[in-house]
Amino acid sequence: MDIPRIFTITESAHRIHNPFSPDKLATLGAALRLTPGASLLDLGSGSGEMLCTWARDHHITGTGVDMSQLFTEQAQHRAQELGVAHQVKFIHGDAAGYVSDQKVDVAACVGATWIAGGIAGTAALLAQSLSPGGIILIGEPFWRQLPPTEEVAQGCQAHAISDFYTLPALIAYWGHLGYDVVEMVLADQDSWDRYEAAKWLTMRRWLDANPGDDFAPEVRARLHSEPQRYATYTREYLGWGVFVLVPR
Repeated sequence: MDIPRIFTITESAHRIHNPFSPDKLATLGAALRLTPGASLLDLGSGSGEMLCTWARDHHITGTGVDMSQLFTEQAQHRAQELGVAHQVKFIHGDAAGYVSDQKVDVAACVGATWIAGGIAGTAALLAQSLSPGGIILIGEPFWRQLPPTEEVAQGCQAHAISDFYTLPALIAYWGHLGYDVVEMVLADQDSWDRYEAAKWLTMRRWLDANPGDDFAPEVRARLHSEPQRYATYTREYLGWGVFVLVPR
């Protein structure tokens, strides 16, 4: 069980596998007003930066689940590095359908709503692990501005314009699903740059170290195309944020 190899190459040096900077992640943690001992479930936990830094800064506990063996190992190492391994644990496994044995104060899926077929299914999945009065975190793209054509949407790596809402429409949709939006922290172009552009140096260094790898042509093709694609499409049209939801 693992994610496609291209992601474990391009994001191998990332601590945060979303267009969030460490400052944005810290802002989100502070915005939640976490109390010591609060519990968090993170589905699609990546390299564990959210859970580990919040355990350090807010003295919470939690569990992360992720399909990537590499990212799970990185998360476990990060927990040791920050001295919070006794507060958090990371499971290499499929987050799709995962429900915590014990109810949690915060249930999160930050950038992996595909695990339950989209945002509605992911919110419903997270709600199964949530304590009464708890909060849900969902990280999701939205259109900063509507693409003028389907070709532009595909340049943002969407299948179609209809894949994402605008920000006002997304907030309205949360209400339609029966949730109050009580906080949000949004990526900006700088945090997008740090997420996307950092991949390019990682790919180049990987190519230099692995010139004979069978996967090298795919990585080379991506390095050739990604800077132009990102600057032309994603940076201008696509937003991303973490939305804090409380069931009504």
